[in-house]
Amino acid sequence: MTQDPIVPLSELPRGEFAFPGPLRDALVTAILNGTKTATTSLLDEYPLGYKPQEDEGNLEAVLDSHDNVVCVIRTTEAQVCRLADVSDEHAIAEGEGYADASEWRAGHEEFWRSAEFVECIGRLDIDDNTRVVCQRFTVDERYPTRGLVPWDAET
Repeated sequence: MTQDPIVPLSELPRGEFAFPGPLRDALVTAILNGTKTATTSLLDEYPLGYKPQEDEGNLEAVLDSHDNVVCVIRTTEAQVCRLADVSDEHAIAEGEGYADASEWRAGHEEFWRSAEFVECIGRLDIDDNTRVVCQRFTVDERYPTRGLVPWDAET
């Protein structure tokens, strides 16, 4: 099996988890320590005609709260499902400490309804039938990793 060529970091799309601040710090730390291997977004955040299978194999340079690249992740799986159908396994793989999909959903709905999210994306109706994109990923070991600079650090 041959490996894909290494794409220069400067050419990789940027992966931003949440917004800069303590939540992003926690999510990036969980990626770096291997606790977070999944993520979920609302399908409404993607362009019309989005096909999740096209994301499989894609690389993203993960940013900390100060826009520093801390690692590169590779999407290993992507699928669209109803919010009500997100599994406990996926919720736990998000690495945020949720015991099950019910806890996970409450936390994510709070984020998706937050003033910051609404200002960025717009207000969206969220219910059992809301379509979400569930992705699994791994840190691509071919790229260097570095610790994040905490949100409240002097830069």
